[in-house]
Amino acid sequence: MSGVSVDWHRARELAHAAGAAAARPARRLPLAGCDGATLAEALCAGTDLPAFRTCAVDGWAVRGAGPWRVVGRAAAGSAPPPLEADGTAVAVATGAPVPRGAAAVLRAEDTGRAGDGRITGRPPVRAQWRERAEEASAGDVLVPGGVDVTPAVLGLAAAGGHDTLPVRVAPAARGLVFGDELVGRGPAGGHLLRDALGPALPGWLARLGARHAAPPPQPLPDTPGAHRAALRAALAEADVVCTTGGTADGPADHVRAALATLGAAPVVDRVAVRPGHPMLLAAVPGVAAGGPRFVVALPGNPLAAVAGLLTLAGPLVSGLRGRPPAPCGNLAVDSAVAGAAGRTRLVPATVDPATGAARPAAHTGPAMLRGLAAATGLLVVPPGGVAAGGRADFLPLPLWPGAGA
Repeated sequence: MSGVSVDWHRARELAHAAGAAAARPARRLPLAGCDGATLAEALCAGTDLPAFRTCAVDGWAVRGAGPWRVVGRAAAGSAPPPLEADGTAVAVATGAPVPRGAAAVLRAEDTGRAGDGRITGRPPVRAQWRERAEEASAGDVLVPGGVDVTPAVLGLAAAGGHDTLPVRVAPAARGLVFGDELVGRGPAGGHLLRDALGPALPGWLARLGARHAAPPPQPLPDTPGAHRAALRAALAEADVVCTTGGTADGPADHVRAALATLGAAPVVDRVAVRPGHPMLLAAVPGVAAGGPRFVVALPGNPLAAVAGLLTLAGPLVSGLRGRPPAPCGNLAVDSAVAGAAGRTRLVPATVDPATGAARPAAHTGPAMLRGLAAATGLLVVPPGGVAAGGRADFLPLPLWPGAGA
């Protein structure tokens, strides 16, 4: 491991590039199995949308001036009789084809009946139908590649005539928590601390776009053997393994040595950032066919670990899924924020809904989670800090599963 700190923005670029280079081939899956996956290529319309002139209301298709004599019915899913003479009407349902020869469609609620049964009413100014190809023509790009498949995308794919989609599924992830000082249940006390990362890791990884199997990880011993064994077992199952603790240079920090025994190649080793400086990303070859697997090693302090997740794991997973990394916004800051000499500083913050300015949270020490729990993103503060009213990059937190970072 090199030990040379990488600029924070560059670290994110390197993590994303490593994931993109190792992205597995796309798989074509039935629509029912695509929710939450990422489109591997653009979704194009397989047919005109709509495929024919389609009634937008229940009512009457009419020809010529009224009143109109009823000559038939057009039901959804069936071919309607044509209107061949002025003064005639066909009953139509929403979604039915508009009969050939129709000049207008009248809403049912806007019509009446004459004494002889003919339809009366005034044709509307706006056509009450959807023109063929009004939404898209066959071959049009509906959704670009690299977009996550949502229920809305699934519905659009089905409307466009697709039964399957080429997608990249979420990579499998595992969490490992190292620390002799940690307990997995009950309150902290004496010389022991409650593990705050094990319960949180699965949710963070899901929000970054990975799949984490239950149950949450439990604290493991700070020994070289425990590190090696746990990493080997996790890498046999997962594309991405996220560890917490053991990344510094103390006597109980064994992650780097364990990775060396596995032949891991560093992608990013230490980042010029606070909190989270000793984070690292390594590629482990030869674990499975199809490319390397990855270890994202995070500090043990909770906020520092989350900073590392958003810095390295988020862009890595986005690359593996074939999607771009989550972009940073740039916001005004409503109060001065101190920098960290020679390093980027990540500060939990909220956005004032009235002004759109970022507001730094309180309680943002590297071991604290109170500020993060109230935050909606991280201010990316340059080494020189930001003055009140100045601007800084803002990385939104992934608040929903699959949202990415």
